[in-house]
Amino acid sequence: MTQAGLSIEREALPNGLVLVAEHMPHMRSVAIGIWVRAGSRGEPNALNGIAHFIEHMVFKGTSRRTAEQIAREMDSVGGLLDAFTSKEMVSFNAKVLNENLPIAFDVLSDLVLGPVFAEEDIAKEKHVILEEIRMEEDNPESLAHEMLTQSFWRGHPLGAPILGTRATVRRFTRRSIVNCFERWYTPRNTVITAAGSVRIEGLLKLVDKPFASLKSKPQASPNSRRAPHTHARLITRNKPALEQAHITLAVPSYPLAHPRRYAASVLNNILGGSMSSRLFQNIRERQGLAYAVFSELNPYSDAGMLSVYAGTSRSTTERVLRSIAGEFARLKKELVGKDELRRAKDQLKGSLVLSLESPGARMSNLARQEIYFRHFFSVEELHASIEAVTAEDVQQTALEFFEPRKIAATVVGPLDGFHLKRDLLAC
Repeated sequence: MTQAGLSIEREALPNGLVLVAEHMPHMRSVAIGIWVRAGSRGEPNALNGIAHFIEHMVFKGTSRRTAEQIAREMDSVGGLLDAFTSKEMVSFNAKVLNENLPIAFDVLSDLVLGPVFAEEDIAKEKHVILEEIRMEEDNPESLAHEMLTQSFWRGHPLGAPILGTRATVRRFTRRSIVNCFERWYTPRNTVITAAGSVRIEGLLKLVDKPFASLKSKPQASPNSRRAPHTHARLITRNKPALEQAHITLAVPSYPLAHPRRYAASVLNNILGGSMSSRLFQNIRERQGLAYAVFSELNPYSDAGMLSVYAGTSRSTTERVLRSIAGEFARLKKELVGKDELRRAKDQLKGSLVLSLESPGARMSNLARQEIYFRHFFSVEELHASIEAVTAEDVQQTALEFFEPRKIAATVVGPLDGFHLKRDLLAC
């Protein structure tokens, strides 16, 4: 299938595997990714972190290659090999010159089809992941965000840390790893995307031998389909050794495919998504209370979160919290002006185009649109949707998001008697 107006081609194999390719003229490189719908939200509670652990383990060796051979084979052609785990998917991807695409795909397919999960490698990797957990806990900004996420999605897999916990990581066995791998890494849960100097015909030839004969079990995606409920809890953690108080706030927002997602994006840009945003200009530039202050959207398939972060001294913590709440209140009470709305739209449109200039970005965008939308939006379509947002849309979204009783907050740092109270968040 070729989508009208776009150089994007899509094929679905009988076993459920989906291939998507976008030809980019004048490119000599190709970015290719294998995407598995097996993020951390699909894990059993007792095995939290195992999706991320599997992502690490496949690089430790397959039935055809050792860990060193995997690295050397990609390095020998100047290729880049990467992987990551998110709440709803795992990605294995590579970028190479077009003539080296067969090598890159052979390595990628070997990773997801033939890992050996050797007992000695599992034992070593547990230590690596435990150090990664300690590293994140030593980063106060990361710790504040993780505490907020766990509290906000309390009781739901979205709130569980992607890395897992010390207790769950120590609990992993080869049997539990293999069981999860065999259930999740199936053609029906997999999407392969490529962008650059590539055509769907060439991709089909590469995929045919390793994937076409695989069979999928008749089961749904491992990602939990239980829609989450949010929790507006206020949490503090005293860390006297820190210099700053790290503030994070969150409110419920829209899922990825929500029809009002563009209004949410414009709202976020105005609030704290750029250097000209209200939070940056007010809290950093006018008041000089923080170096880092921003807002961001974290949308998922069936839920979303808008969060705000600021790092400030203990003496100005209350002032920063009231300033953030004040910006929430302004967005609810006053229509955004024409000039500010124009700036936000233009910034979003410009950053969108810039973000899609590389094959790697296009490849990732193809996967996101296939997995969440089953439709491929052109830049023109996206620009038109951004342009359609009105000041009234932004205000209505703010009224929906910024209800005081829905605001969750976390403060980590040298609290020295500080008490996080709901009245600091009045908006």
